[in-house]
Amino acid sequence: MTEQVASVASLRIADGLRRAILAGELQPGTRVRQVDVAARYGASRLPVREALRILASDGLVTLVANSGAWVSQLDEHECAEIYEIRERLEPLLLRESLPHLTEEDVRTLAGLAEDMERQSEVEAFLRLDREFHLLSYSRAETLMLSPMIDRLWNTTQHYRRAFALVVGTEGRRAVHLEHHLLVDAILREDALDAERVLAGHIRRTRLELGHHPEIFGP
Repeated sequence: MTEQVASVASLRIADGLRRAILAGELQPGTRVRQVDVAARYGASRLPVREALRILASDGLVTLVANSGAWVSQLDEHECAEIYEIRERLEPLLLRESLPHLTEEDVRTLAGLAEDMERQSEVEAFLRLDREFHLLSYSRAETLMLSPMIDRLWNTTQHYRRAFALVVGTEGRRAVHLEHHLLVDAILREDALDAERVLAGHIRRTRLELGHHPEIFGP
């Protein structure tokens, strides 16, 4: 297999595994066996190893030398720390992005906020929520901050799902309100208000997860 073909195959495998992890099909702590992945995608071990390295750099997989790969898992304290980091850094990323968001971006954000409010199915809500926030950050011209936030979102995806399940449809009303408040602040180009709303939005999830240690296992 040429290096170019191996690279194409590894990207295909990484994309498939990424979708499975983010959709919750592969749970945190699940071992990812190279032989199983190779059989699933009809590939050799080389592109599988490359794919796992890609996912490790994305924060989705943890590689252990001479042992194997596992879907990344956080304990309660690690999750709280990551949310505190997000609580401080994502408002900064939003501030960098906000002046460059287009009118079309803002219309799309408003539409996503409305779509989420009408959505009762958790996976659809998570997909729209991710699209909403990453779009709001997408115009930031940063070298390190954007990739860092992408990685933190990947690492906490399972726990965002747990939050959505714990609070239920009724409990997400405050979340929807905060999305609309964010859109309003962005529309007014009020970076300070947008940062304040976003920080509280992330803090809400962190505090709610702290009330449910069972999410993190024994």
